[in-house]
Amino acid sequence: MKYIVLSSIFFILLFCSCGTNTSKRGITSEMAYEGVSNYCYSTYDWSIAKDNPSIMYIKMGEETDSAYQVVFRSYTGAFVYFYVDKTSGTTRMEEYVPTLNVKNEAGTINLFDYLKKEK
Repeated sequence: MKYIVLSSIFFILLFCSCGTNTSKRGITSEMAYEGVSNYCYSTYDWSIAKDNPSIMYIKMGEETDSAYQVVFRSYTGAFVYFYVDKTSGTTRMEEYVPTLNVKNEAGTINLFDYLKKEK
C-alpha cells in the first residue's frame, strides 16, 4: 500500500510539472508580431498611410536563438527595430534613420502589455 501511495504521488508530481513547463513555453513569432503591431498602431499616426499603405509597414526581421526582430517602417523613411526576447517578452527598440545614418536606442516595452488578453 505504501508503494502505491508513493507511486501515485510521483505520478501526480510528474504530471503537474509537465503542465507547468508547457505554460512557460515563451514567446512565439506570432506573439512577437502581434504585440509589436499593436504597439505601433497605438503609438504612431497611421492616418498618413491611409492613401498609400505601402509607405508604412510592420514585418518580421531576423531571428536569433534568443530574440525575434520585428521591423516598423515609418512614412518618413525611418525604421524602428524591435528585439523581442523569446523568454521574457522584454522588447528593446532601436531607431534608425537611413538618410542621416543615425541609430538610437529608443527604450523598452513589455510585449505582454500589447498582446490581446484571452478571456
